[in-house]
Amino acid sequence: MGRIFEVRKHAMFARWNRMAKQFARIGKDITIAVRSGGPEPGNNPALRRVIQNARAINMPKDKVEAAIRRASGQEAVDYQEVLYEGYAPHGVAVLVETATDNPVRTVASVRNLFNKHGGNLATSGSVSFQFQRMGVFRLSPEGIDQDDLELYLIDHGLEEMGESTGEQGEPQLVARCLFENFGQLQSALEARGITPVSAEQEYVCMTPIELGEEPAKEVLELIDKLEQDDDVQKVYHTLA
Repeated sequence: MGRIFEVRKHAMFARWNRMAKQFARIGKDITIAVRSGGPEPGNNPALRRVIQNARAINMPKDKVEAAIRRASGQEAVDYQEVLYEGYAPHGVAVLVETATDNPVRTVASVRNLFNKHGGNLATSGSVSFQFQRMGVFRLSPEGIDQDDLELYLIDHGLEEMGESTGEQGEPQLVARCLFENFGQLQSALEARGITPVSAEQEYVCMTPIELGEEPAKEVLELIDKLEQDDDVQKVYHTLA
């Protein structure tokens, strides 16, 4: 029984830590969106997108509203968005998206994590060519005619649409567009009265690398440590 309790406790703490990290990431996204476009979602497409993403991870409404108020105040943190490039063990390319109020601290932390886990921080442009920056919209398929929507969205920048599953195993439709068409596709969905489950700008790997179980574990250990860093928003990689 003691062993079972410890396993359950560990799983519970892991879930809470993951949720706290997600909430912190959304909080930074809200700050960046508000400082660039103002606190009114109706006039700020970026803020509308972040609020949708907050709903997708069940972030309480009061926390979202509090984050918007903080971001609107004079004491709001001025986050800089910095993208770092590097290699994990076995030649796996890694992109690290950060939002930081202290780039000197962040780059030192990111470099240290790469070095400790058999990778290395690389120069700008040495890795990013292996990814394509895209807008990724995840939709609930309920009430949607997929073929009809796909034909409609093609005229608004859609690159591809497919089926997927969400974090809870629920069915989803995934629509992707080139980064420069993100706003156009977002507006097209809004015009159809469709509110995405989430809408993100992501770096999509173009050439995935296949590794065996043990080498893959080494790569995933580095990725996990990077994702736990307070300044890191997202990590993208080429591991299949």
